[in-house]
Amino acid sequence: MNWANESSPKGFILLGFSDRPWLQMPLFVLLLVSYTITIFGNVSIMMVCILDPKLHTPMYFFLTNLSILDLCYTTSTVPHMLINICRNKKTISYGGCVAQLIIFLALGATECLLLAVMSFDRYVAICRPLRYIVIMNHWFCLRMVAFSWFTGFSNSVLQSSLTLNMPRCGRQEVDHFFCEVPALLKLSCADTRPIENELFFFSVLILLIPVTLILISYGFIAQAVLRIRSAEGRKKAFGTCGSHMVVVCLFFGTAIYMYLQPPSSTSKDWGKMVSLFYGIITPMLNPLIYSLRNKDMKEAFKRVMSITFFYKK
Repeated sequence: MNWANESSPKGFILLGFSDRPWLQMPLFVLLLVSYTITIFGNVSIMMVCILDPKLHTPMYFFLTNLSILDLCYTTSTVPHMLINICRNKKTISYGGCVAQLIIFLALGATECLLLAVMSFDRYVAICRPLRYIVIMNHWFCLRMVAFSWFTGFSNSVLQSSLTLNMPRCGRQEVDHFFCEVPALLKLSCADTRPIENELFFFSVLILLIPVTLILISYGFIAQAVLRIRSAEGRKKAFGTCGSHMVVVCLFFGTAIYMYLQPPSSTSKDWGKMVSLFYGIITPMLNPLIYSLRNKDMKEAFKRVMSITFFYKK
């Protein structure tokens, strides 16, 4: 892949909201607060899922992977954004841009697939409860997670190579906060429609297929839940799946808006705000949604905290 073209020695200039200096400080505070919450929330979920034996189930194994993914997802962009906001010249090296693009794309695609895997886990738990342990065995869960990570990084390499090989004719100013496909394509001095069509095909595979599988899974789940005679049983089933559906709607809604339309048709400021939402705000909300709406998680957190406090005493 001929990534080292005419822009590689100089890197890129990330414009962000440079034309609106009054937004710099509010944006810095928003990024710092959201990143802090993301770190604390996801690390807490990881530690509770690992330390509490009652959470050693497929559902919480997938949730641990989601927390790891969200933590890496935000770390690939937010620290550099915080540094750039404090600098007059907001730059990123060519190698840094390539790394940021590959990691951000890979983790985003992996999250799409992982959310689909989590919906399948809920489908088996509610619609096939007697066979749950047999179907969702340890090795099957590992293979599903490994498939999600491998496919996510493979998709990232393909999309990154297509994007970075476009001629830029010395253009360096990226009208965004970080290196993302739509923003980098706008630098091209050639016709981007063939590349956009190829990227659209990969985006359909990564975004629409998982969200279709999720909707099918929850269609069967809704039918099964409505057949439950006990009101308490229906409430528990919907509560278990509700958190996952909220995360799916937040993540897929914004990602589909961003990646399933031509970059030229996207308003530059609106595109930046949408990217901030699914790249930073959603990973911050995930641990809050799963912990506040999940009774087992709250009880496990109390148990871990009480054991930790007891040993300290």
